Amino acid sequence: MDGAGAASGRTLFDGRRSALGQVWRLRPADDDAAAEIRRRHGLPDLVARVLAARGIASADVPGHLNPTLRTTLPDPACLTDMEAAAARAAAAIAAGEKVAVFADYDVDGATSAAQVLRYFRAVGADEPALYVPDRSSEGYGPNVPAVEQLAAQGIRLLVLVDCGTTATEPLQAARALGVDCLVLDHHATAGAPAPALAVVNPNRPDDASGLGYLAACGVVFLFLVALNRALRTAGRFAGRPEPDLLGLLDLVALGSVCDVVPLIGLNRALVRQGLAVARAGANPGIAALTAAAGLKRPLDVSSCGFAIGPRINAGGRLGRSDMGARLLAGDDAAEAARLAGILSTHNESRKTLEADTLAAARAEAEAQAAAGHGVVLAAGDGWHPGVVGLVAGRLRERLHMPACAVAMDGDLGKGSGRSVPGFDLGRTIIAAHAEGLLEAGGGHPMAAGFTVRRDRLAALHRFLDAAVAAGDPHVPELDADGVMSAAAATPEAEAALAALGPFGAGNPEPRLVVPGLRVAYARPVGTGHLSCRLRSLDGALLDAIAFRVADTPLAALLESRDGVPLAVAGSLMRDDWQGRTQIKLRIDDAMAEAGGDA
Repeated sequence: MDGAGAASGRTLFDGRRSALGQVWRLRPADDDAAAEIRRRHGLPDLVARVLAARGIASADVPGHLNPTLRTTLPDPACLTDMEAAAARAAAAIAAGEKVAVFADYDVDGATSAAQVLRYFRAVGADEPALYVPDRSSEGYGPNVPAVEQLAAQGIRLLVLVDCGTTATEPLQAARALGVDCLVLDHHATAGAPAPALAVVNPNRPDDASGLGYLAACGVVFLFLVALNRALRTAGRFAGRPEPDLLGLLDLVALGSVCDVVPLIGLNRALVRQGLAVARAGANPGIAALTAAAGLKRPLDVSSCGFAIGPRINAGGRLGRSDMGARLLAGDDAAEAARLAGILSTHNESRKTLEADTLAAARAEAEAQAAAGHGVVLAAGDGWHPGVVGLVAGRLRERLHMPACAVAMDGDLGKGSGRSVPGFDLGRTIIAAHAEGLLEAGGGHPMAAGFTVRRDRLAALHRFLDAAVAAGDPHVPELDADGVMSAAAATPEAEAALAALGPFGAGNPEPRLVVPGLRVAYARPVGTGHLSCRLRSLDGALLDAIAFRVADTPLAALLESRDGVPLAVAGSLMRDDWQGRTQIKLRIDDAMAEAGGDA
């Protein structure tokens, strides 16, 4: 395996722009730290460099490569309001109170709700009622009519998961109706949290836990650890076995991966161990989704994010919002198979809607980008609100800039946005709401949702543009971990790099630059993908694939085959077929070398 080259953090290829308009940079890494990791742990040069570039000290390498909950799980009490939340839930279980779980309709919400339902069942309590709002008619988070409906059913404790932090009016209504509320969330808030009995959220301003990178499902898992401790102290398990909390980690892993939270610290252990639990197939819902997706390989981060997660989300986008949570919480294999089949059908419909909406949004977004806008904001009548987030993500990928898509229905639009590193879209949307430009809005640094009136669209666009302009100018960049030859793309190299997983936000899959390649052939496959065979100047062959590149400059460059040497950036992937292992390059970008090496 080749090393990383000379100085760390340098610009590659003289800072020229690639096919996708990006400047390539080598991630900065301390050469002495990388050398120490290589010597002390016997790791290949490139692997040691990747670890150094991620800031992993030599002493921490074993824990990074094999993260465990034993060493990373904190005392849940470090989270503000956690002990009060656990005590109230324990009292409700002891008294047999009627409890309801109010969840968001995405994978994080579904996995969070399923954990709570499964835990209550495991401790012999009455299973809570489940309420997931309809995406189209109710929107995100709790609302007053829903709270009133639950109170009328006799609910006295409402557990809100992956939502509720900023839901002041609904939670005030709940308090007036005699319903105590526990919020288990992770969304950012600009001010004081909503008036609940407890708001457990590592991103609230007065929380010092340092766990703000957790998804809601991770917060819920810590809540159940605290609740389990409270019930143990109260003697709940004197005559019954304690529930298997580790058996819930498959849900935590799935929710964390699909919510794209950083896979650092505690999240690494939760996902690493949760995937092992998921592969055992104990959860009928996950097993049914795996079968419905036709997955042949053991469940991993990629299959969670690209096969399992979209099917769960499809229920909230096109079907019943609670289908994902019910599927993941249930124990009936036949019912799980039925629900997984319905969700798969919805997912196919979602793909069609997404493609049609993206086709309608692209021209508007590209014109805005060409006109110099800092954010693209595409809006259309008749667009399905369940796919605008996906469309925004595709526009962001294509244009390398923050992108929003809005489904208009009369005078009101439901919008979703996706951002780029360096621009906190969630806080900007919260600020726009505070300025009166939005009816509702919130989110994370990289993603946000909002409701906007038609006559405020132009003002919102100006506000977003101004926010981008106030920050540092965004130059699209591609970060690479090292430079290697085509001949060095071996199964051993792929296995050594794969050991650094699980990969995701905060711990990206190592990206390599392979220079000196010519395209032997390139042909379209699947829906918008391009399969390639690359040949190096020394004759070594490297098979590769570029996903979702149809009608892009990257596809045009790869298909041109004009003999100009290319540098290709991407990640190694393992392809096992009929007992034969082949290593391919998953292409992210490419550029003509124009006579210069990296």
